Amino acid sequence: MLNNKVSIRLQPHTGDVETAVRGLGWDWCVEDGCANYVPGEAVVVTEKEADALLEAANTLYDMMVQSVPNDVPDAFLKVLGIPENLWKLVRQSWNDDRHWHLYGRFDLAQTPEGPKLLEFNADTATSIPETAVVQWASLAAAGKHSANQYSGLYEALVEQFRTWRMMNNDLAPALLLTYIGSSAEDETNCAVLAQAAQEAGFDTHLCPIEDVNITTEGAEKGVWAQVGAEQWRQFPFLFKLLPWEQIAWEEPQLCDSLTQLVRSRNVIIANPAYTLLFQSKGMLAWLWKAYPYHPLLLEADLEPLSGKYIRKPYFGREGQSIEVVDKVRVTKLEGEYDQQQQVYQRWCDLPEDNKGYSYQAGVFWAAEGCAIGFRREKGIITNLSQFVPHLVE
Repeated sequence: MLNNKVSIRLQPHTGDVETAVRGLGWDWCVEDGCANYVPGEAVVVTEKEADALLEAANTLYDMMVQSVPNDVPDAFLKVLGIPENLWKLVRQSWNDDRHWHLYGRFDLAQTPEGPKLLEFNADTATSIPETAVVQWASLAAAGKHSANQYSGLYEALVEQFRTWRMMNNDLAPALLLTYIGSSAEDETNCAVLAQAAQEAGFDTHLCPIEDVNITTEGAEKGVWAQVGAEQWRQFPFLFKLLPWEQIAWEEPQLCDSLTQLVRSRNVIIANPAYTLLFQSKGMLAWLWKAYPYHPLLLEADLEPLSGKYIRKPYFGREGQSIEVVDKVRVTKLEGEYDQQQQVYQRWCDLPEDNKGYSYQAGVFWAAEGCAIGFRREKGIITNLSQFVPHLVE
């Protein structure tokens, strides 16, 4: 068991981040108070540690891709818990290079042996505004204009959108970005993505998924949204900050319609359906089988382990329904994912500071590892954790 902790170095990092963000012209990025995440301190990492985190993301992504069996067989999809009504779309998107994975976020633990994979948010990762904009603005707010930081997410997203557009140049470059309407946080994440997409040559429109009109028949076949008074527009490119498994389970008709439209090239979707293979926590056990004792992996299995481990639902979110076991239950977080398939992963201590906060590194991948951000909490990391900027020295 890995029980020797890395200790976190902090540096005072104060200043009016909100004004700095507004000064950069990103006013909408702080409307819902995402500047409040920044707690007046920054994590200090060495260049070697920061490089190791980005390199881990690159290696892990390649390992995941290599571990997927060629014909994506039924048995494999069952092991990963992929809903059956998504199988067609998963296979089609996997076998056609035009279905482009824009970005994802690896959650990594820093240990004395180097970074270890906790999980990969491959489909609908958030904390884009904090990582791409707010922590960068925090340098200006703190008067550290010459400080180094690994926060290249925005630039990487522009390149990813440009590649996606060029690989699908048979389609008009009109991109609809959708989110669940009640979530201001999701809307802000989509707004940063929209800005990057515009730089890459897309016409963009943002709206809640509830307001989208999807038609599978006739001349109107496609994805439509209202862009003005009595003015509707068709969008061949769709970005959805709505989890694939949720679409499959809760909106089977929508899942069926999207499958039809993708197959007939009326729409192309990011992130593509195959990203659910990487998103599934079942992939943690699959990887351990494919690469046993790999230095970037923690032991994981579909059956309980001996010693101390953490039990996670396949498609759980925000720390819900996870359980820490060390012969007996140590911690159990309530949540709505108790009935899902579960994976069992070897416990790994996160780095700590001298106030007892645990730190998890979020490393964004967008064609390659491109940005680092830290979340901290006393206990298990959840969606209420504080976002902490970093400095590389």
